[in-house]
Amino acid sequence: MSQISFLGPKGTFTHQAASIVSDDLISYCTIPAVLESVASGECALGVVPIENSIEGPVGITLDSLAHKFDLKIYNEIIIPINHNLIVNPGCTMEDIEEVYSHAQALAQCQEFVSKNSIQPHYAVSTARAAKDIIGHKNKAAIGNAKIVELYGLEILESNIQDTDNNETRFVVVSKEEHEKTGNDKTSIIFSIYEDKPGQLYHILGIFNRYDINLTKIESRPSKRGLGRYLFFIDFNGHKDDEIIRNIIDEIEENTYFLKILGSYPEF
Repeated sequence: MSQISFLGPKGTFTHQAASIVSDDLISYCTIPAVLESVASGECALGVVPIENSIEGPVGITLDSLAHKFDLKIYNEIIIPINHNLIVNPGCTMEDIEEVYSHAQALAQCQEFVSKNSIQPHYAVSTARAAKDIIGHKNKAAIGNAKIVELYGLEILESNIQDTDNNETRFVVVSKEEHEKTGNDKTSIIFSIYEDKPGQLYHILGIFNRYDINLTKIESRPSKRGLGRYLFFIDFNGHKDDEIIRNIIDEIEENTYFLKILGSYPEF
């Protein structure tokens, strides 16, 4: 298999997710760059975040799949986001005056940072934050355990996030479709006619009529002006199942844009 691309750098949560897929990894600095590496054939697969249980959807991933790349979701990975206070070896909590991390990580650990009166600073990634504190006894970083392995640091406090149900969903993208497994879900994007009242209600009613469970519905601006949206829906079943084919056919008849993002094993 060719290399697998992921949103880097090494030591991030996306790196952790990609490591579940393969050890032959190459990092890229943006989500569109990861997707382009797959579209161009440079990499066989790409791993990018698509939603977080606290922060919500990753807009750039949804928009790129909708507008820019003809790729398929080949798999999904869901990992718990456990943040740790990472320090140089031998440091204690009394030594720490400043903490560095990605904006989302800091936002998810506000209570811990405030309680310990530590000055927060933004970094471009959790991995970069860890790299920047090396050799500084008064500085700490927030990140995952993989960073500790990479940079020879230590975890001073574990699981410092404000809530315990913090998870991020990543998607593995490919130019190929995934075969049926019997435990699949399908992702689609569609846009409705704005001048027909009740259109979204009608579309959702199709799933209800066929007794198919929706696992997610998300709206994004269509880039065609205010008040115009694309709808992203995940639901149980594979696009090659007869019942799912019927649903997709009905949706296509009632929308002016429909794109199947892929059918893949449910994590």
